[in-house]
Amino acid sequence: MKENAKTVKVAVVQASPIIMDKDATLKKTISLIKEAADKGAKIVVFPEAFIPAYPRGLSFGFVVGSRTMEGRKDWQRYYENSVAVPSDVTEALGEAAHEYGVYLSIGITERDADEINTTLYCTVLFFGPNGEYLGKHRKLKPTGSERLIWGEGDGSTLTAVDTPYGKMGSLICWENYMPLARAAMYAKGVKIYIAPTADSREIYQNTIKHIALEGRCFVISCNQYVEKSMYPKDLNYYHELEKQPEIMCPGGSCIIDPLGRYVVEPVYNKEEILIGELDLDLIVQSRLDFDVTGHYSRPDVFELIVHE
Repeated sequence: MKENAKTVKVAVVQASPIIMDKDATLKKTISLIKEAADKGAKIVVFPEAFIPAYPRGLSFGFVVGSRTMEGRKDWQRYYENSVAVPSDVTEALGEAAHEYGVYLSIGITERDADEINTTLYCTVLFFGPNGEYLGKHRKLKPTGSERLIWGEGDGSTLTAVDTPYGKMGSLICWENYMPLARAAMYAKGVKIYIAPTADSREIYQNTIKHIALEGRCFVISCNQYVEKSMYPKDLNYYHELEKQPEIMCPGGSCIIDPLGRYVVEPVYNKEEILIGELDLDLIVQSRLDFDVTGHYSRPDVFELIVHE
């Protein structure tokens, strides 16, 4: 798709899902897409694992060497509220992108549509303003205890989507600490770098600022805002949340330009749709002195091989 725009308005949706409820979260998602579009956004970004939730604080009964039946039942609830691709949920998301004329990037927990493979994946989906499903990215390496919940993606979903504003792609949360994964996205020409996350720490801001400077791209970082009271109290392992703070995830979503400066500063402790206008000329201007895939790449010395 030809790039011809000079600016684009982006909406970063810092919100909470209706935890463990796919249908209710989908309904909320569509409402938030409409709200973002009403604010003039042409790109709308949702957090990591927004449907049906990032399962922060839950163990699903896992202890090294053993599992519990109660935990298995909580996991089945999570599984049944996860999103098959394709499905009626992805169809509804595409219809919303079409109705409101936006490029949509949304994090889900994915299960295979054929139900042969019951492994879950942490996935980002992309839809175009014509309603078309444009592709997905599965998280390559779930972090820490996430490895008990999600399987690993592979190189076939290192997706870069063509838009009138430049190529758009995504790495999820701590994938953004993986130098070669970042290099692969830069090599695909990503100019709008979507970084959904569950990391609200202030120190993580250093990571996404570095990516903006390293990739000379806009970085859109999107996190959930979640309170403990939002969890269903009939979960078998709800008692594990007693030790959690009331605000379990304060957010920290933001937009950063190719020179490492905030377009929209991080927002904490509330749900909010952050709106930022990207000056796309900054991408070229920022590469005067550093072009990660051009004059600074040294292909005579280094070679990246990606198994897709």
